[in-house]
Amino acid sequence: MALTAQVKDELARLKVDKTSCRKAEVSTLLRFAGGLHIISGRIVIEAELDTGVVARRLKAVLSEVYGAASDVVVVSPGGLRRSSRYVVRVVKDGESLARQTGLLDARGRPVRGLPPQIVSSGLDEAEAAWRGAFLAHGSLTEPGRSSALEITCPGPEAALALVGAARRLQISAKAREVRGVDRVVVRDGDAISVLLRRLGADETAKVWDERRARREVRGTANRLANFDDANLRRSARAAVAAGARVERAFEILGAELPEHLREAGELRLAHKQASLEELGQLAVPPLTKDAVAGRIRRLLATADKRAHDLGIPDTEAGLGPEYLDL
Repeated sequence: MALTAQVKDELARLKVDKTSCRKAEVSTLLRFAGGLHIISGRIVIEAELDTGVVARRLKAVLSEVYGAASDVVVVSPGGLRRSSRYVVRVVKDGESLARQTGLLDARGRPVRGLPPQIVSSGLDEAEAAWRGAFLAHGSLTEPGRSSALEITCPGPEAALALVGAARRLQISAKAREVRGVDRVVVRDGDAISVLLRRLGADETAKVWDERRARREVRGTANRLANFDDANLRRSARAAVAAGARVERAFEILGAELPEHLREAGELRLAHKQASLEELGQLAVPPLTKDAVAGRIRRLLATADKRAHDLGIPDTEAGLGPEYLDL
């Protein structure tokens, strides 16, 4: 099951006993998923949802908390809709319910943000408001570079009210407009995990944390593998460069080359892929890694000085730019 569907399924089955929290959840859900319509001079409330379990939850709470009768209409897929939609509709006493849920203010005007009783409520109600918003228009992407918990909002005022509720929960959320649609986004992985648990989606939070941990482990392994590959490539280029410079040094110095430096250079040419430590073990008598490195360094420095004195190309003359920075 996709994470978004899993969160909604878990939240829709969450038992909430506190009446103020049930009211906050329903008010936010209606605000984010619904709308007020005037039909034959009467106010009708509609909420369009993407899962049947959320629609049944809304219908039950409307009846139990507000005593409001509602109908659920299933809209079949078609056009841009890939799946069925569920419309919860309240026709009878729609205006009374709109006032009770805060969709209308005291003057009968539609509320643009969230009802004042939610904005000024406590932490439990703030959690319930976020739960209602997610059930209405929330989404959760897989952990990764672009992971996010996102709510599509009916307007900028509602988005800012939701950001304020997140702030009370000590969750960092940002409101933004994308292609004319207002959204509230939580991107930090730890914050998403905390928010899921506060909303009541404990099982999904565990799945999120496990997938996030696996992705981080894979990412670390890939970075280490890439680092090792880069080191191997660098070592291979360094060996090619060292061999080419030693060959040029032999050409420059000829018979003037000291014997102990010649032996170190011959070891380098004979074992181009060997490390300095391995070259030292091959020497007779064996040498330390630092001793081999020092002799090859002196060989190249002596050859470069001789080339400078003679006005001829030095040991780096035949190397391409990819070898000169090693």
